Amino acid sequence: MVIVCFWKMLMKYEIKNISGKARTGTLSLKHGKVQTPAFMTVGTYGSVKSLTNRDLNECNAEIILCNAYHLMIRPEHNLIKKAGGLHKFMNWSKPILTDSGGYQVFSLSSQTKVTNNGVEFKSPLNGDKLFMSPEKSIQTQLNLGSDIMMIFDECTSYPSSREETEKSMELSLRWAELSYNANNSSIPLFGIVQGGMYLDLRAISLRELLKYDFDGYAIGGLSVGEPEHLRKEVIEDIGHKLPSDKPRYLMGVGKPVDIIHAVNNGIDMFDCVIPTRNARNGQLFTNYGVLNIRNSKYEEDLKPIDESCGCFTCCNYSRAYIRHLDKCNDILAARLMTIHNVYFYQEFMGLIRSAIDNNSLEDLIKKTEKNYIST
Repeated sequence: MVIVCFWKMLMKYEIKNISGKARTGTLSLKHGKVQTPAFMTVGTYGSVKSLTNRDLNECNAEIILCNAYHLMIRPEHNLIKKAGGLHKFMNWSKPILTDSGGYQVFSLSSQTKVTNNGVEFKSPLNGDKLFMSPEKSIQTQLNLGSDIMMIFDECTSYPSSREETEKSMELSLRWAELSYNANNSSIPLFGIVQGGMYLDLRAISLRELLKYDFDGYAIGGLSVGEPEHLRKEVIEDIGHKLPSDKPRYLMGVGKPVDIIHAVNNGIDMFDCVIPTRNARNGQLFTNYGVLNIRNSKYEEDLKPIDESCGCFTCCNYSRAYIRHLDKCNDILAARLMTIHNVYFYQEFMGLIRSAIDNNSLEDLIKKTEKNYIST
C-alpha cells in the first residue's frame, strides 16, 4: 500500500511501507525505477571498474553514481553531450545519479582555491587552471543527462573548529542557492545538508535548504575521518528530520552495519566505493562477514566465496582459483571479486527491504552487527 507519493515531471517517489523510522519505496526516474532503500554502485568515470553493463544488470544494479567533476575533465562533458548524454555514451539504460564535484573540493583541497563563487583548481591531467562553480557543475550534469543531480557544496574536513565548519556551511548554502537557480530543467536536484559534527549547524543547514524545496535531501560531510560514534550521532539526529515525502540520501557511507543503522533512521539511498575498492584488494563481503581471499587458508579451498550466494563468481569459481588469480595479479581476479561484492550489496539491500516490509528489521540489524561489527 502506498503511504506517501511525491511527484515531479521526471521523478516520482512512492513510500510503500514504514516500520519505525525505516521505509521502503519506489523511486521512478526517466530511465527506470529504483527500489528503496537502495545502494548505488560507484562508476566515477562512467564505468564501474572492471565491470561491463551486462555484469551490472546481472548483479541487479538499478542505479549507479557517476562524477561530474571527473567527467567534466575527461573525456569532457560537451563530448558526452554530443554523444547523446552519458547513458548513450556508456550504453547504460538505467538511472544515473551524478555527484556534483563538491567532494573533490575536499579530497583535492591542497590543490584548490575556494572562493565565494566556486573553486579554482589545476587539472590532474595537464596542470591547466580550471574553475568549477555551482552553475558550471549544474550545466555539466545537465550535459551528462543525469537522472538525479546534486547541488555543488563544500565538504568540511574532520576535525574542524566550529568557526571553520560554520563558514563552510554558509558557503555551501550560498552554492545551494546558485545551484538551484542554475537548474532550468525538470531534472531532479537534491540538496545536501552540511554542518560537520555540530548538530545545531546541521539543523540550520537543513532549515535553510528547505526554503528551496529540493526534490530530495542528502546528508554530506561524513566518512571524512570522524569517529564512528560521531557519525552515528549525526545520522540519528538529522536522518529522520529530512522531509518525509522525499528521498533521503546518505552520501559516501557504505559499510553494511552503517547502512542498516542509517536505514533504521529513515535513510533511503546510499553510495560508497567500499564494495568495489575492497574487492580489488581481496576483501569480499559474505552473509557471514568479510572474507580476505589473500589469507593463506584459502589456498586450497575449493568452495565458492559464499555458498549461499547466487552471483556469477560464486556459481562458477572457487576461493582457491580466485586467490590464485589475485596472487598472479590477473585482471580477471578484480572482475570476479567486484562482481561478487556488487551482487552482495544488492542482495543485502533486498534483505533490508524485505525486513522492513515484514517488520523484522531489528532481527536483521542484530545479525548484521554479529557478522560485521568489527569490519
